[in-house]
Amino acid sequence: MIARLPVFVLLLCLLPLTAQSAAPRDPYRFFFEQSLGDLTEELEIAREEGKRALFVFFEMDECPFCHRMKQAVLSQPEVQAYFKQHFHSLTIDIEGDVEIVDFTGEDTTQKEFARGQRVRATPLMAFFDLDGERIFKYVGATAGVDEFLWMGEYIAEEIYLQKDDSGRNIRFTRYKKMKKNGAL
Repeated sequence: MIARLPVFVLLLCLLPLTAQSAAPRDPYRFFFEQSLGDLTEELEIAREEGKRALFVFFEMDECPFCHRMKQAVLSQPEVQAYFKQHFHSLTIDIEGDVEIVDFTGEDTTQKEFARGQRVRATPLMAFFDLDGERIFKYVGATAGVDEFLWMGEYIAEEIYLQKDDSGRNIRFTRYKKMKKNGAL
């Protein structure tokens, strides 16, 4: 019994470290990039860093679903690590008057850019290819971390370009179902 005591004490000392390593982290520090306000420059950075796409989280202050996404999903270290590896991630306030440069090099505001992207509800999560073309959008909060990571995989692994048996592109809803059923 006494010989096991040091192992027990060591395990007790390690518990706070393991709990701390999985603790949620501020998404504005660990998930989103500091925006330069110029989406053409953001695309250039994404290309230089070898990212798969640009991820844009369209939000507004009063949106409870945006807050839930940031607190429960975007704050998770595994989500942050995966997205940092594969995507250049930004946030756009759909009510924001902050001036930005859009993908075509035109001056606009965050609000006008969101309107041009047909953002009518938040959160809206969109992936843009490295030429600034939107390749996927998801409206509303995801069901949780798994679904959000599957969305990242769907883009990073180019599942959205793959065809199903009928020759149509595999939709995200089908990909999710396959992941849930363990078919992938």
